[in-house]
Amino acid sequence: MTTRTGPLSGCTIAITAHRRAEDLIASFERRGAKVLHAPTLQIVPVADDHALIEATRRVIANPPDDVVVTTAVGFRGWIEAADTAGLAAELLGTLEQSRILARGPKARGAIRAAGLVEHWSARSETTAEVVDWLRAQGVSGRKIVVQLHGLSDPALQDALRSVGASVRGLEVYRWGPAPDPALVERMVSQVCAGTVDAVVHTSAPGAQAMLDAAALTGQYDELVSSLRTGRVLNACVGPVTAGPFVTLGMEPLVPDRYRLGALIRSVTDRLTDDNARSIETSYGQLVIRGGAAVLDGVVLPLGPGPRAVLAALVAAGGDVVSRPELLAVLPGAEDVHAVEVTVNRLRTAVGRPELVRTVVRRGYRLAVEPAGVAS
Repeated sequence: MTTRTGPLSGCTIAITAHRRAEDLIASFERRGAKVLHAPTLQIVPVADDHALIEATRRVIANPPDDVVVTTAVGFRGWIEAADTAGLAAELLGTLEQSRILARGPKARGAIRAAGLVEHWSARSETTAEVVDWLRAQGVSGRKIVVQLHGLSDPALQDALRSVGASVRGLEVYRWGPAPDPALVERMVSQVCAGTVDAVVHTSAPGAQAMLDAAALTGQYDELVSSLRTGRVLNACVGPVTAGPFVTLGMEPLVPDRYRLGALIRSVTDRLTDDNARSIETSYGQLVIRGGAAVLDGVVLPLGPGPRAVLAALVAAGGDVVSRPELLAVLPGAEDVHAVEVTVNRLRTAVGRPELVRTVVRRGYRLAVEPAGVAS
């Protein structure tokens, strides 16, 4: 048992991000959460790739009319690679003569940090808005360089080519496979089992990779069900990241501002406001978490069986839950004797045996009357 030290004590948060994951981990841990970091993809830089340097030389030799900057990390990586090859001054001079378009504020910040000024920035932070703006301006005959964001984006390039533009994609980094596939499989299993409270995503490719990993391990339907029903909170930093889930008819949590800080606050608020998983008992407030419970500020680690029984009792709000009903929520159990064993384990784990009361011939219920009042 440990005393609660933050609003997310007792919670387990799964994070699928590779880049900037440290910021998320530190923030959630400061709030008391346990973090399961399972990157579903990893960023593979190509700063030493001969192809990137040659592409940079071609940009300098044949200056573009427009340059689309999609990500801050990609633009910074491009400038750094050019600097390593002794081409930074020439590249920056070339870009100064081009119309620079930013996909959002982070890309805009990287442009300005390089001493350049963007001509326009997308408010929605989406590639689609960039394409719409360029189409509206008219791009027939214009030369456009698009800094790609981890994945080849033929749809973007084809959309611009279809209206007469000459388009070149520039790949600064790409998405590689998960650094630890076994860890991703474990994370998927925990989401399916509901032993994590939330899973947090910061990129659409990373979100899709989790779905793909579930399909490869035969857990796709379970994963989708766990996220769709809200058993596990599914949180995305913005609408683009949420895309793979929205396509499946889900409504993941997306903050009003598409920033990590707003994402962290939204997840914290949602988990701490989840009244369906909390109840006031004779021994203080009881809150159910993914792999634990919190009773009167004390975190109580629980195994899957005791947690499932306690969650059912909390959902009943102090009413009696029959042994057959509890048997139905116990993973792998086949007879009511397993219910009695699990209830005993639960009473031992919480350190308050009277919290779970036996109702003769009927089942069990939580003690919700004021302390000292007989049931």
